[in-house]
Amino acid sequence: MTGPLDGQQARALLERAGELAQAGEFEAASDLYSRLVGNSDPALHVAALLGLADARYRLDDDEGALQAWIVATQAPENELTWRAWVALAGARVRQGDLPGAARAYREAERRAPYEERAAIASRLGWLNKEMGNSWTAQRYFGRARVGVFTPLMTYAILAVTLGVGALTLFAPRAEADLVSLLMLDKPAVAAGEYWRLLTVTLVHGSLLHIGFNMYALYIVGPLVEMMYGRVLFVAFYLLAAAAGSLASYLVFPNPSVGASGAVFGLFGVLAVATFIHKPMLGRQARALSGQIVFLIVINIAIGFTFPGIDNAAHLGGLAAGALLGLAVVPRGVATLSSMWRRPAADAAPGTPTRGMIGLAVMVGLAALIVIVLLSVPPFWAGPA
Repeated sequence: MTGPLDGQQARALLERAGELAQAGEFEAASDLYSRLVGNSDPALHVAALLGLADARYRLDDDEGALQAWIVATQAPENELTWRAWVALAGARVRQGDLPGAARAYREAERRAPYEERAAIASRLGWLNKEMGNSWTAQRYFGRARVGVFTPLMTYAILAVTLGVGALTLFAPRAEADLVSLLMLDKPAVAAGEYWRLLTVTLVHGSLLHIGFNMYALYIVGPLVEMMYGRVLFVAFYLLAAAAGSLASYLVFPNPSVGASGAVFGLFGVLAVATFIHKPMLGRQARALSGQIVFLIVINIAIGFTFPGIDNAAHLGGLAAGALLGLAVVPRGVATLSSMWRRPAADAAPGTPTRGMIGLAVMVGLAALIVIVLLSVPPFWAGPA
């Protein structure tokens, strides 16, 4: 056939070329693939280039194969572009160009379907290990184990908190109004302004204060979000914030600011969940979770040593987080405990599942916070 091919003709020719390649007739397959290169459909164009490259490679024409893979990566973006980058990365490895291979694999990872990214991350791990980038290699190996996960809720909380913090710390006109509206004003809470139990996480007393809390959230938040999923992560953050604020409200009369209660809650979730449920994490994640207990002890000790630090909020958030970490099994990663648990389908009728138990504990904790808030007078208020 001469001239342009319609879609049906092009797909039939592509299928025939594939049959020839499978039969070992690479020269004939190469001719048919070449006929399809330049097709107006970008996916057919790239499929032809990938087939042509493979045929040329099998015919020991390494340079011809490399050129076909390069042209395929430069085609308009389509669903096969990531495969072209993977093939080019393999060619770079065979050439001994490990940095070039790593760059190609990173391009492939950006475009690949979610289910393919773990395999690409594993290859990036091995490449970086060969190049002596041990920390980068471990990061990619961790992504290969758990898949590529973007902690959107952690980033969203960071963005909102830093935005409000910048407004209150650097815009004096906004500071008084915003801080007075959002901080944990204890008499105002007693008068019914219960939203302050949560909004206190948005305002901080200094650059050092917000810097420490947001750095801690940046370190521990993505791990908890990856282990439990976005919805549970936000629920944990809010419950820990409310529990920390309630403890502060009951114990200290002075107003409070900061996200320390919520952050300590995430510390508690991670410490207890790691110890009880044994989630299967990468090396860096395991190292971080192993240091959490030490960080908790140090920060609580600092809170008791220096005046002006609201340790009640720290301890309240930590206790809530520990309870949640105990009751709720991580769902985003495999756990050692889940391997030895009877599947839900095999459980006796009426037996509560771990998911039901975790939900009940979360609802119970929220109810307990409300009940204590409404019925227990703060210690600083004195006898009624």
